[in-house]
Amino acid sequence: MTVSKNLSERAATERGQRDQRMVIADFDQSPFTIAWEVTRACAYACVHCRADAMHHRDPNELSTDEAKSLIDDLTGFGSPILIFTGGDPMMRPDLAELISYAAESGLRCSLTPTATALPTKKRLEEVRDAGIRRIALSLDAPHADVHDDFRKVNGSWQRTMDILHRAQEVEISVQVNTTVAKHNIDILEEMVPFIEEVKAVQWSVFFLVPTGRAMIDQMISAEEHERTFNWLYDLSKVAPFDIKATAAQMYRRVAIERKRAEQGDDKPVTFQGAGFQYEDGLNRPKKGVNDGNGFLFISHTGEIQPSGFLPVTAGMVRDDNIVDVYRNHEIFKNLRDYSKLKGVCRDCEYREVCGGQRGRAYGVTGDYMESDPACVLVANAK
Repeated sequence: MTVSKNLSERAATERGQRDQRMVIADFDQSPFTIAWEVTRACAYACVHCRADAMHHRDPNELSTDEAKSLIDDLTGFGSPILIFTGGDPMMRPDLAELISYAAESGLRCSLTPTATALPTKKRLEEVRDAGIRRIALSLDAPHADVHDDFRKVNGSWQRTMDILHRAQEVEISVQVNTTVAKHNIDILEEMVPFIEEVKAVQWSVFFLVPTGRAMIDQMISAEEHERTFNWLYDLSKVAPFDIKATAAQMYRRVAIERKRAEQGDDKPVTFQGAGFQYEDGLNRPKKGVNDGNGFLFISHTGEIQPSGFLPVTAGMVRDDNIVDVYRNHEIFKNLRDYSKLKGVCRDCEYREVCGGQRGRAYGVTGDYMESDPACVLVANAK
């Protein structure tokens, strides 16, 4: 596989700013990233859908006024990244109003629309002007038939590519999300030219978590995870875009081990020393984010949860103070205390920089403090 060794101009600029923009975050006090499912409505019926989305909006969604009140509360965390997601956030008619309100409140906003007819050039310009810094779309295979079958919508691959190009035309940074599962593990390398074609500044490689419609039998093996991590590490050195392994905290271990081997030393295990080259354009913390530990999720009805992949509810925004819930609820405090992990994760030397994917542990074992079964260290311990 051949890729360009020159960063795109935008990605190079972002990467060059990495050192001064990285921040040390106290995840006990504030999440670094908040994903807000502004609606569960979506025209798609994807095989792996975390949200188990539906075609119509839920009448129990937060109203515009309730949504603005939530945004006011979120400013109590400072200026975290706020991802407007769904379902399909484009199905909320007040989306631009909410983005503008959040951006003016100091939150850093991104958007994950579904590849439908809704992200027109005019609508993309509207959300750009409202304050969206980046949009992310899902492209799950290099071949239209594989992607369309996974998304259960004919023509969705081409529409995704069209929207990504359209976003470039209106000067919105784009990110490509790819869910890694059995349907594409053997053709993942073929994705690279398409990431280049749309001039994405980041490729976010999601490793399937069994929640919502996603099933355990769609997951790749621990050994396949490990091989993919090593391939991504090699790719990160030459790709013209930044790479982020999502729902795959174990990648940090692989990056650290590879970096140690290259340097021929035995430096202490650290997150920032792992050689992560990428920059997401919205700043990056110097320690790893995990469910409930630097990450917070809000459902379309206001449920406060550690992440969309870990659907355990600690409170409701209509009734509870979201800042207090994140900081003090037992669920969140447990997730931030890695000494409470179980099994192999508890005793692992990489516990503090990895912690395992808590949503996957929950989806497979029913216990969000158990070991992450996708980790090769866990699999080899059996």
